[in-house]
Amino acid sequence: MDEQALMGLNPNADACYRQRALAYFEQLKESLDGWEVCAQALAKGVYSDDHVKFFCFQVLEHQIKFRHGSLTAAQQQLIRDTLMKWLQAQLMNVHPEKPFIRNKAAQVLALTFVMEYLTLWPKFFFDILNLVGLNPNGVDIYLRTLMAIDAEVVDRDILHSPEETRRNTLIKDSMRGQCIPALVESWFQILQTYQHTHSELTCQCLEVVGAYVSWIDLNLIANDRFVNLLLSQMSMEELREEACDCLFEIVNKGMDPVDKTKLVESLCQVLQSAGFFNIEQEEDVDFLAKFSRLVNGMGQSLVLSWTKLSKMGDVKVSAEALRAVEAKVPLMLQLLIHEDDDISANIVGFCYDYLHVLKQLPALNEQQKTNVEAIMLAVMNKLKYDDEYNFENEGEDEAMFVEYRKQLKMLLDRLAQVSPELLLEAVHRVFNATMQNWQTVQFMEVEVAIRLLYMLGEALPASHGAHFSGDTTKTSTLQPELQVIRLFLFIY
Repeated sequence: MDEQALMGLNPNADACYRQRALAYFEQLKESLDGWEVCAQALAKGVYSDDHVKFFCFQVLEHQIKFRHGSLTAAQQQLIRDTLMKWLQAQLMNVHPEKPFIRNKAAQVLALTFVMEYLTLWPKFFFDILNLVGLNPNGVDIYLRTLMAIDAEVVDRDILHSPEETRRNTLIKDSMRGQCIPALVESWFQILQTYQHTHSELTCQCLEVVGAYVSWIDLNLIANDRFVNLLLSQMSMEELREEACDCLFEIVNKGMDPVDKTKLVESLCQVLQSAGFFNIEQEEDVDFLAKFSRLVNGMGQSLVLSWTKLSKMGDVKVSAEALRAVEAKVPLMLQLLIHEDDDISANIVGFCYDYLHVLKQLPALNEQQKTNVEAIMLAVMNKLKYDDEYNFENEGEDEAMFVEYRKQLKMLLDRLAQVSPELLLEAVHRVFNATMQNWQTVQFMEVEVAIRLLYMLGEALPASHGAHFSGDTTKTSTLQPELQVIRLFLFIY
């Protein structure tokens, strides 16, 4: 290799060396066999400089991505051999490669998999698993490769051509039939082996499970052995957030509404018996934000099951689903009123969907009315600015609160659709109590009282904006507020 050109890979190199390195990179990319020098360097571990290693992987990546079809069978075999020799060398390294090298290697492995799994390398995963076993360095590359494959084959945020989409579908179908059970078993072994000794590897594995569960057979994951392991990791400080995210992905998987209800209910029972529903005893707000997202996912899944079952006309089973939804409302309310806005914001989706369910019912029972009032009070309370809000120099925290307020406004609008009378009474009560003592109460109290009245005007249906005329029951309630606003404006 051109050693002088390689000097230009160093970020501190002079511009002329960097230009030479760039030209050399282009030369190797376009050469029919120049890239083989890079392959040999990786396979034999010729270079210790991280930037040179990265450069070699980049050259290899270009060949696989853009010229794989024109390579000879021997050259394609050279790529496979190079990657496996490099991977084998990692197993004996005392010090692992830098993360950016491991990520690039995983990307190259993933590209090779995509190009060759269906035709040339159907034993891709078995070869890697047989090589790495439970070696921590090897497991790390294996897990990074799985996430890179997910990005190439599954990630819905990446646009694919029709041909790529068809290929990706074939890859997933083939994986389901050939290797997914073996992959799932490897994940269980990794989670079990490293949960107490290597939290980073365990969290990587939990992320992989969460990514793949959306398209593999759920029974491979949603079983006593696997779920009990995940639940035990919910109690481990370094793993609990990733375990929570993994359970969220399991709950979020599309499935039959009856089966989904059973899955969520069984999970809730175990979480409750383990004490996770006692959120007032939990001080870790980062974990609670993840847990709130999990509860939100469980609640929305139950609502979706109820919706599907109702449309199917199954009265008995849909009633069971509704009872399951309403059993989660007390926990939902605890999370909604939590002083941390991130925790509260993560449960808004379930709250909104629950109100949508109530809107479809012919009439509300007393408990449902109580739930509606509790949600109203929570929304009104959470709308208030806190003492730390910087009105003079609004930054990221302030912008996030403004967005959070928009979510609360959506809940208020939904409340107006479910029970306009209850909302009217609640705003009337809050407004009067605040404005009677507006000179002595805090600014935040006055601001939210006036804002609630404004939001009420937007949320309640009116004929041509006539919120203060027409329906005598509404106008008699709102007229005093209007008079107070006029007086307030007059004073100022």
